[in-house]
Formats: sequence, structure tokens, C-alpha cells
Amino acid sequence: MSIEQDLQARSESKCELCAATDNLTVYEIPPTSNGEADQCALLCNTCQEQLDDADKVDANHWRCLNDSMWSQVPAVQIMAWRMLTRLRSEGWPQDLLDMFYLDEDTLNWAQAAGDGVSDEDTVKHLDCNGVTLDAGDTVTLIKDLTVKGANFTAKRGTAVRNISLVSDNAEHIEGRVNGQQIVILTKFVKKSN
Repeated sequence: MSIEQDLQARSESKCELCAATDNLTVYEIPPTSNGEADQCALLCNTCQEQLDDADKVDANHWRCLNDSMWSQVPAVQIMAWRMLTRLRSEGWPQDLLDMFYLDEDTLNWAQAAGDGVSDEDTVKHLDCNGVTLDAGDTVTLIKDLTVKGANFTAKRGTAVRNISLVSDNAEHIEGRVNGQQIVILTKFVKKSN
């Protein structure tokens, strides 16, 4: 049996998101689909077009997700979650997202395409000059810092190599100074070239 036949049988020959019966084709779930039926959905042209082109999205078309989000098929759950996430500013999709449950693996797969992560949601670590810091960067201290609990002062000009970022606080990084792993405020460091 072909993948399309598997999907036709699974979906009873209906779009797995909006239940339309015309112009159905196999849609591979980006970004990791390997073309197997469990990583694909049978979708109508309208759903596919709106999934692939944000300019063509009609929010009212997606009210169908109120039903399809309860599918037992992870690929369908993922596409429902992604569309609800894209539309959450409409109001009603956020209500559905609040009820939506995905297990950890399915949620990771759903988030792999970058949906649900806006620029406001990402924590950006900036040095004293406003330059973005990345994990593994080398920074230089711009001020003498008294390290509490370690009884030493990290001197101005000290290079801190291979920093790590504190994921939930944009003002903190971690690095090793004098053999001690310490937390440093980003406003006291300058990124080294």
C-alpha cells in the first residue's frame, strides 16, 4: 500500500485538518519528515496553501482546528498546534492552545519549525555595548568585580573564555575566572573579537 493509500484509509478520505473531501494530497510535516505515513498528513489544497504562505491565511478557515486538534495522530496534532500558534493573536486560537496537550516529543517536533518562538520570546544577552553574546564567546571584564563566596576580585581586563548563557535571564552569563565558575552580569563585560 502506498503512503497516500495509508493516509486515505487513516483519514477516511478527508482533509485531516478541515475535513474537506476535494483535492487531497500528501503533506510532509517539516522540518524532519522522512516521507513515512506517520510523519505526513492528508490535506486539502486550501490548508496546504495557507500553511505554506502566511499571506494567504484566512483565520476563519482554521476554526476547524477546534475538532482536528483532538486527533490521535501526532502529525495532525503538530499541524493543528502550529496553525493555532501562528494565529494566537486572533484570540480564539489561544483558548484552544490553553486546552491543547502534546507529549514532550510531539511538542519538540511541533516547535522544530520555529512556530511559537517570536523575537520577544527569545532571551538576548547583550554586552555593555549592546553587542549580542553567544554561548562559547570570549568576553573581557570592564570593571573589577568582587566575587562573593570565593574571596577574590576578578580584575578589570580579565578575559573570560567559552561563556555560557543563563537561558532565563538576559542579564546573566556564566564563565570561569581563577578556576571558579561564576555568574557575571552582562553589563560588566565586553565581547572580545
